[in-house]
Amino acid sequence: MKKWSIIIVIVALTSFFTFVYIIGLQSKPAITYFPIDEELSFTAAETDLQLLTEKGKDDYEIMWKASSTTEIPVYLRQDVSLLFDNGRLRGAVSKWIQDTDAIHLKKMLTLEDSSLYEAISFHHGEIHKQGNQINSIQQMSSDHLYVIDSPAAALDSFKTPSTRYEKEWKALLDRASMQQLTYYWNTLFDYFSIDEKAYYHVPLTDLDKFKNQALSGLTQAQTDKVIGQLWEGLYKNYLLPIVNAEKVVDSYIPIILFDKQNKHLLVLYEVNGKKEKLIQNYSFSQ
Repeated sequence: MKKWSIIIVIVALTSFFTFVYIIGLQSKPAITYFPIDEELSFTAAETDLQLLTEKGKDDYEIMWKASSTTEIPVYLRQDVSLLFDNGRLRGAVSKWIQDTDAIHLKKMLTLEDSSLYEAISFHHGEIHKQGNQINSIQQMSSDHLYVIDSPAAALDSFKTPSTRYEKEWKALLDRASMQQLTYYWNTLFDYFSIDEKAYYHVPLTDLDKFKNQALSGLTQAQTDKVIGQLWEGLYKNYLLPIVNAEKVVDSYIPIILFDKQNKHLLVLYEVNGKKEKLIQNYSFSQ
């Protein structure tokens, strides 16, 4: 009798800890691609950068926001956003909520010097239906802001230049940012021995153009799957380590390389001096 009691206790404890483990896995923040839901969609998805009042003699404040809403609450919602300053990583934010129809991300930064700020966000929803069917919805949004912080003039900002002065500053900041990024990306191409001509090159900050534009040689549905799985990998391998880092992370805008043969993509990036390469093979069986 005592033997059976021990067995029952062991089975019960094993079942309990297995249950706790599974629940723990499910409760960890993650972005997982599932077939796109055809019935539900985002009613709004937006990223916004705004210059606030000048804080001090050499500082100013930037308000960085990302938000999204769905038609109804869904099982799991996750939004992530990345901000770059002249091509260099300035920050990453993420929020994960169950059973909600809205997510709002908001962060204020104290900065200095003239800069081109670029932010890109990925908005994701996981929908659980009857019969254990799981679908997802996704959307991207982005924004940019030019800030002129010059001793010769008052603090100014714009998104689209409207004067000769702003056009000159736009050209200057664009050129400075691209020169730095081109050098950075070329070091990654050399390090991983990449044949650049075999790929279409897209900076991470330009990725949102594919929300309504198919990749060359693919349908929009195929493109949506590629992008969804891309963000799944980016979140796990690039964004989460940045969000959880205890120290300031040194990185630049990752470069996405889409294979011209439509078989795979590569993501090249560097974090604190360590060069990384992600590979995603395409699969259109579903």
